[in-house]
Amino acid sequence: MEETDPGPLYLGFDLSTQQLKGLAVTAELKVVFEAKFDFDADAVGFNIEKGVITNEEEHEVYAPVALWLQALDTVLQRLKDKGIDFARVKGISGAGQQHGSVYWSEDGERLLRRLDESRSLHEQLDHAFSYPFSPNWQDASTQAECDVFDKHLGSEDDLALNTGSKAHHRFTGPQILRFQRKHSVEYQKTSRISLVSSFLASIFLGKIAPCDISDVCGMNLWDIKAGTWNEKLVAMAAGSSNATELKRKLGSVPEDGGGSLGNVAPYFVQRYNFSPSCAVTPFTGDNPATILALPLRSMDAMVSLGTSTTFLMSTSRYKPDPAVHFFNHPTTAGLYMFMLCYKNGGLARERVRDAVNKSSSAKPWADFDRICSFSPPLGQYQKTDAMKLGLYFPRPEIVPNVRAGEWHFTYDPSDGSLAQTDVGWSRPNDDARAIVESQMLSLRLRSRDLVESPGNNLPPQPRRLYLVGGGSQNVAIAKIAGEVLGGAEGVYKLDVGENACALGAAYKAVWAVERKEGQTFEDLIGRRWDEGQFVRRIADGYQKGVFEQYGVAVDAFAKMEEEVLREERQTKKRTLGRMDGKERSKAAME
Repeated sequence: MEETDPGPLYLGFDLSTQQLKGLAVTAELKVVFEAKFDFDADAVGFNIEKGVITNEEEHEVYAPVALWLQALDTVLQRLKDKGIDFARVKGISGAGQQHGSVYWSEDGERLLRRLDESRSLHEQLDHAFSYPFSPNWQDASTQAECDVFDKHLGSEDDLALNTGSKAHHRFTGPQILRFQRKHSVEYQKTSRISLVSSFLASIFLGKIAPCDISDVCGMNLWDIKAGTWNEKLVAMAAGSSNATELKRKLGSVPEDGGGSLGNVAPYFVQRYNFSPSCAVTPFTGDNPATILALPLRSMDAMVSLGTSTTFLMSTSRYKPDPAVHFFNHPTTAGLYMFMLCYKNGGLARERVRDAVNKSSSAKPWADFDRICSFSPPLGQYQKTDAMKLGLYFPRPEIVPNVRAGEWHFTYDPSDGSLAQTDVGWSRPNDDARAIVESQMLSLRLRSRDLVESPGNNLPPQPRRLYLVGGGSQNVAIAKIAGEVLGGAEGVYKLDVGENACALGAAYKAVWAVERKEGQTFEDLIGRRWDEGQFVRRIADGYQKGVFEQYGVAVDAFAKMEEEVLREERQTKKRTLGRMDGKERSKAAME
């Protein structure tokens, strides 16, 4: 990239599962340099696949920490080769894959302080870690630890109320509990524990950086409302070790998401010519960074329609539930980030597409789109017709927690009767619209208590609905999303390529350094962000009558899910009853 503006630059990094990306933006948010390191393609000396190592026997998935150091060495050099003047960089921030943990040795901080500018990071930090690997978010080895977490405060509802989420395999608290059980010697030699985001910040800072106020909420250890470590959970995670010692390993957490952690370490000044006054600001998680890339305002919602489906919303309402996630907002006190994650997304839609497809492979979605566009909401050609509702899970789902399968129901709004049946369905054509409606109704069901009226006597709904990912290319899907979820100002497509996390981090650095006293992220970045460059309106949002029709369907959808879950519980109970003790233990692990 050619860049002639001599003004200040801000760096944003994204340390994801499969790559490290770094980019530089100007104070006006223009991307002027970028570089990346693909772990599988570029790494030397690591036996990895898709960025990780997998131990299938124990359901472990983890990454070598040294891999990330090699990646950072290379990305910085590649930025330098492209002509960036690091002396112009005034601030640095970053995003890291959430939940992963890094275990520093007793020599870790000393080694960070004494880095030799003539040598790479990878060469010098071999002994900085008590354990050379970081658990990845795909890890599923902690079922026993999750069971303990879910019960420790009374129930999974109580855990979610305190920490924003029920226990999950990937969350850092259960991972730490398992680590100190399985690797007790390494745990005792651990001086500090970082998240992936704060690990990367620590490298730039030359000392151990604190966890970020938003990313810390993905641990099942942070009491969100109290703004401190939950004493009972920390004591439990510490196991036979000292709870006070674990709190020391975790460190304090600053409340200000934009407060400077200090200036960049001398190593980077001497090796890359960074300015000694370049500020290192808190690095956050990849999902919190994503909502900063818009920037997402309060009551805006973002739906990522990729292989999986992710729903993100910025809200002032804290209403945790075991089926969802709540995090502190990464920049704005008083706001929270609400997140839903589904395993089934694009794959489920593609299966229905393939079933209805009669067109050429050049336009694989043509028949699906046509059917969706000409089918009435919920399959109701007349108001007296029964609503058609379904669940489509090619993979086991987590929201709700149910096995792989497909279910079809009809619902009569006049008497509230729900029936599991294919009668009245014209399949597979009816599945085309029904699968999109199913995914959007699930989002509306779980977010409806968090939205409020945007004004003008409109019912509660998001202000704007932003779509990202492969599914956002589909106009028919966008139209149904607006009909089901609303969006007072419409449905928009956000196109930032694969840069969302790194962009959000870079914007965070701009705000942290250039904000005036009391100036919010939304105000500063909103004034400079060129919406026309990244966003376009692709569908209507709220449509009077249709939105209310789907409001009735939401309650029916909740009844349908409960019916399927009830059947699942009965089936599982019968199956377990036929198993011996060993088989029962194995089934519980799975």
